[in-house]
Amino acid sequence: MCDQLRQDYLSCYGHPTLSTPNIDKLASRGVRFDQAYCQAPLCAPSRASFYTGRYQSSHGVMGNEDTMELGEKGLPDYLAPLGYRTAVIGKTHNRKSQDDMEAMGVDPHTSLVRFAVSGGFEPYEWHEGLYPDPILPPNQGYTNYLKEQGYKEDNPWDRRANSGIDQEGNLHSGWKLRSSRYPAAVREEQSETAFTTRRAVDFMNETVDQPWCLHLSYIKPHWPLIAPAPYHNMYQPSDVKPVVNGPGSCAHPVVDAFRQQEYSLSYANEEIRNVVIPVYMGLVKQIDDHLGKLFQFMESRGLMENTMIVLTADHGDYLGDHGLGEKDLFHNQSVKVPFIVVDPGSDADVTRNTSRNDLVEAVDLVPTFVEYAGGKACRERIEGRSLLPILRASGAPENWRDFAFSEIDYSERGPRELLNIEPYRCRAIMLANHEWKYIHYLGFPSQLFNLQEDPQELNDLGQSLTLNRYDSKCWRRFFSGNVPLKVGLVWIMTISWDRGRNEMRHTVLLLVSGERSENGVSQRVNGSPWISIAFACVGLLNEYFIITGVRRRTTI
Repeated sequence: MCDQLRQDYLSCYGHPTLSTPNIDKLASRGVRFDQAYCQAPLCAPSRASFYTGRYQSSHGVMGNEDTMELGEKGLPDYLAPLGYRTAVIGKTHNRKSQDDMEAMGVDPHTSLVRFAVSGGFEPYEWHEGLYPDPILPPNQGYTNYLKEQGYKEDNPWDRRANSGIDQEGNLHSGWKLRSSRYPAAVREEQSETAFTTRRAVDFMNETVDQPWCLHLSYIKPHWPLIAPAPYHNMYQPSDVKPVVNGPGSCAHPVVDAFRQQEYSLSYANEEIRNVVIPVYMGLVKQIDDHLGKLFQFMESRGLMENTMIVLTADHGDYLGDHGLGEKDLFHNQSVKVPFIVVDPGSDADVTRNTSRNDLVEAVDLVPTFVEYAGGKACRERIEGRSLLPILRASGAPENWRDFAFSEIDYSERGPRELLNIEPYRCRAIMLANHEWKYIHYLGFPSQLFNLQEDPQELNDLGQSLTLNRYDSKCWRRFFSGNVPLKVGLVWIMTISWDRGRNEMRHTVLLLVSGERSENGVSQRVNGSPWISIAFACVGLLNEYFIITGVRRRTTI
């Protein structure tokens, strides 16, 4: 997994100037999924969905500072009974509260507590990637390595690996985008990416007597955007893709609030983009080069013949498109992720070196790994669907999901203050299929994009439509046909009073997860058997109040 890697910043996904031959070769050995979505375009919530196979509203990690519930199970919990050693090298941004565990009487010296800080994975070389002085942990592996290399600073991660150095030897902090023009103040072989790759080789060399699952989690190309030579100037402004923007993408209060954040204003500056994005590309190229070295090692040990490999990212990066920086929202630049899966078994030969348009989600990886390891995914808890039927057949399985789902809680982000709203109102959800993308903002206008006619998502149709309970154009687009539905688990309903017409208007969006019956045949409406949160936002006489209710793991 890479951190903040955009899907279209790999050559196998169509980038015109960024060459990633090793990742391309990996894609040729497996399946490249083109319609892959993360469940929350923010680090911690997204990773929690990757690790648990559950949606954000189910696992409860809504923001980057949230801890996982003590009873929440993750991939290591499912693989351990099957005899697997599960470890992480790099970042997880996922933890359980040690204070809560101590309050429950858990021995703090057990592996349960030690693994809890790293998403349940064995912290073989755990490294969260953002370590300014106040939060630099003691005895951190990469820090100790840099000190062994002769760097004497108390925090060489900050002062060296993520600082630039000019020709006169002056250091420039990587926290400032203007410093991206300088090479890192460490040699390439001392960089985070190189260190992480070597530790992966160490792990594979050590683990020879049992099956294993390694979460190799590269910290880059997440900021600070500092690359070691020669990757810092390998690409030029002429290699940068043209910015995606247009007048139709500008008229939404939540999106505009994100555009006013400092990082978005910086990326709106073409001069800054021309400095920063080539470095972002260099960091991606460096990862590709090191993956090539890792794959060569695996080939030499025969590991490529019996190892399932998945390359993905927790979310994307706007890089200035739509006037935005970072992630958080639901344009494709942010919510879609690279998703390459290599199943080494002969059963998967039929799909090798293919690309697929099936709607896949981050939550699908846990059941895929569990079933590949010989286990059975617990459908009462895991909300994703195994990809093995797609990987081992020429066509999609029957009743595959009709739309992809993603959600965000932006209460801890800067736009909340600009919008002057309470934290519990900072919610948005996305539904997307191959033709349409619908985004519902709690308390704000919805957005609707026709992905076939407007693939760059510049023309927001949401505010031009009259949605009502009985004749919802959005409903018709997502659920064609007059088909009886057994159950709808997530629903949003607004009621407003039209004083001019002296009548009440309704807007209903029913996010369905269940089965429908057509001509006596039951068909699954989407791939998730349950979604855990239902909320209604009610507007009456132009004064709004919120009703919130939760339904957890409701069985269909």
